[in-house]
Amino acid sequence: MTHLTTAIVELDDVTDGRYGGKALGLAELRAAGFDVPAAFVLADADPDALPPGLEQRYRELAPEGQPVAVRSSAAGEDGVESSFAGQYDTVLGVRDYVGLLDAVRRCVASTGSERASAYQHDSGITGTMHLVVQEMVDARAAGVVFSADPVSARRDLAVVDAVSGLGEQLVDGSTTSDHYEVDSGGTVVASAVGDLPALEPHEVTEVVAGARAAEARWGRPLDLEWAIDRSGRLRWLQARPITTLPGDLSAMDSRLAGEDHVYTRCNIGEMMPGAFCPLTASVSGQAIEYAMQTVQVVAGFQDAYVEDRWLQLGYFSGHLFLNMTEGTGLSSGILGNSADQYSLSICGRVVDELVPLPPKSFPVRLANTVRLTTFALTASRAIRRLDDKLATFETPSASEPRALLAELDTALELYFEATLTHVRSSSRAAVPANVLEQTLVKQAVKAGGTEEEGRARASALLAGGTDVESAVMLGQLDDVVGALAGDAEAAERFLAKAPADAVADVRDGDGPTSRALRDFLARHGHRGYRELCLRDPSWGDDPDGLGTIMQAMLHARQLGNRGERPTRAVDDGDLPGSVRRIARWARWGAAGREATKSRMVLVAHHLSRGYRMLGQQLAERGVLPDADLVFFFDRIELPALVDASGAGDERDLADMVSAAQSRRAALPFQQLLEFPDVSVGRPVPHVPQPPPSGEDGVIVGRPASSGVVEGVVRVASTVSEAQALQPGEVLVAPVTDVGWTPYFTLIAALVTDIGSSVSHGAVVAREYGLPCVVNTQGATRVLRTGDRVRVDGDRGTVTLLE
Repeated sequence: MTHLTTAIVELDDVTDGRYGGKALGLAELRAAGFDVPAAFVLADADPDALPPGLEQRYRELAPEGQPVAVRSSAAGEDGVESSFAGQYDTVLGVRDYVGLLDAVRRCVASTGSERASAYQHDSGITGTMHLVVQEMVDARAAGVVFSADPVSARRDLAVVDAVSGLGEQLVDGSTTSDHYEVDSGGTVVASAVGDLPALEPHEVTEVVAGARAAEARWGRPLDLEWAIDRSGRLRWLQARPITTLPGDLSAMDSRLAGEDHVYTRCNIGEMMPGAFCPLTASVSGQAIEYAMQTVQVVAGFQDAYVEDRWLQLGYFSGHLFLNMTEGTGLSSGILGNSADQYSLSICGRVVDELVPLPPKSFPVRLANTVRLTTFALTASRAIRRLDDKLATFETPSASEPRALLAELDTALELYFEATLTHVRSSSRAAVPANVLEQTLVKQAVKAGGTEEEGRARASALLAGGTDVESAVMLGQLDDVVGALAGDAEAAERFLAKAPADAVADVRDGDGPTSRALRDFLARHGHRGYRELCLRDPSWGDDPDGLGTIMQAMLHARQLGNRGERPTRAVDDGDLPGSVRRIARWARWGAAGREATKSRMVLVAHHLSRGYRMLGQQLAERGVLPDADLVFFFDRIELPALVDASGAGDERDLADMVSAAQSRRAALPFQQLLEFPDVSVGRPVPHVPQPPPSGEDGVIVGRPASSGVVEGVVRVASTVSEAQALQPGEVLVAPVTDVGWTPYFTLIAALVTDIGSSVSHGAVVAREYGLPCVVNTQGATRVLRTGDRVRVDGDRGTVTLLE
């Protein structure tokens, strides 16, 4: 190996990464006009082969013994792939040439340290050691700024950590820093500052502005070190890419329908909870968009379905939102509705940010109302047509990618039809439910009562629906568990096995319990948690998940909690016949809505299997590294991906695969994001604050199922956290869908952050006689597991007990 002689390289001559990321970062900052302390680079640093002009160059940099810092700038350090931060030594406060020589030896020697060697091995990096010799700043304050939040991966947040004095205190952890989180508008959205802040407010703004400017020049999020000297001058000491970030959380965002449009997670958050992969958004999300746009067309508010625009929904940071502004068209154009009623039905409150559209003339509203009502009430014919098609529909399964993609595209037409049919059925169910609630609220107020009493009476009258699909599903599964509980030996065997093995053992058996489980899977195996997500498996495809639920139900049985469905006697004898008829219509509508939701999910289930098969075929052909990655493409990208399995451009394919991998890495971060219930313009994540608990620790929501119970809280943000539920606990969750239903046999009551009296959780809670309070707007943030509460499903309150 040829020995390289150490050379002096001026910062202005550094134009690429050959001298390490630290040297390049400083050079680029300087070239961009940032105030960078003077420095030079010792290239290929070797203490035994230093250049003859080093002492003179040092004295030019540090006349009269001014202090300098000697920092490593090894090849591969502070790069895009890895930072190497802190692995090599830095020497501060060097005040003479002898000290400089000693600092060079120490920094070079640190390349052989145990920590650096381990990091080199783990990251696969081997690099030549270069050193940056830099003028030190007499810092009044110093710190780091990230142009994107390295914890949440939000690109819209800059994060500043600051200390008084030298920034090394921040690096070595010897002091607690002030912390600021600043949004893209320059607002400090979170801070943790000591009694004597290191920075003035305008200095925080100046540091963030510099970081934003640097990010714009580099084209990627950056981690920058800075210092403010005694005169208030901001100096930039280092810049490097943030290596821990996944892909941009907003990379797949849809275009805004309008800058002033109001978006919400309410309502749509019940059907589509959490963050979703791009394929789900472009298939399930687009199916919902199609159905809602079609309703607008039928009612005369839109000329035709617009395929390439998101109007009724929006997809932002992996989450789906309802566009309430577009939805107000119905309120302004039909009889018997208003923007306030619309916002109450969606968000459980009047949305002040929502500006109602000017009302149409009476003849226009009358005609629109007739068309829309007819469309909703004739859903039965659409259901029969859908059933005829579903009778012969199978999972797309062509053996070649192009043919399989063509089958999937054809199946999408059926998915759009099933979704539209479900929306029609839901509309048919919503009309009598809304009329019933409004009627009983008026009656209650007229009799000297409260609106809450009227809503509670309405929710009680909605119980006892005939053959509600979700309740039937839960009843069938509970029967299977009950049969296992009746055989002590079988029960112990089921509980002793791994969940997936336990399910397989029963499913593949010959006895009546096995037949009952197979019957359950035949009818309901397509259901599950987040069941419109194409990536998440159904119960039929996830025996581990189903087995975990069944074991929890069986354990509850053994502890005496049978979770039996009560006989629901509808108490409506004191009501006029017209109100009783409306209540019966509402119960029938709720059952119909649950049934069409199951049909819609069945098509999604077949599509999920088909797309997974497409991923497997592309993985086998070397187009994708693994089958799961197919879910991180938009549907419109798939033809190009499939074509790449032939004679495509390898560079284009690599770019597509890299983008999909970046989206997959972003999804876990997107899942952690929370949003305000209402946003004007693009929804921006926030750090939610607990809602006001009211007087005496009372959380106020909406009554959804009558009854009063006291119990211990179990907060579960995801269905996997619900696995820890103990019999008799009060489940407090953001929202519940079908995947949560089996746990209803364990719990004493249900409380959710969002929802309505006709949401899935409320429907099943009523059928099982569980007190239920919905739309608390944040009970999961107020309550903690282990708290004891009183849930009043009649008044819609949750009271924290001593």
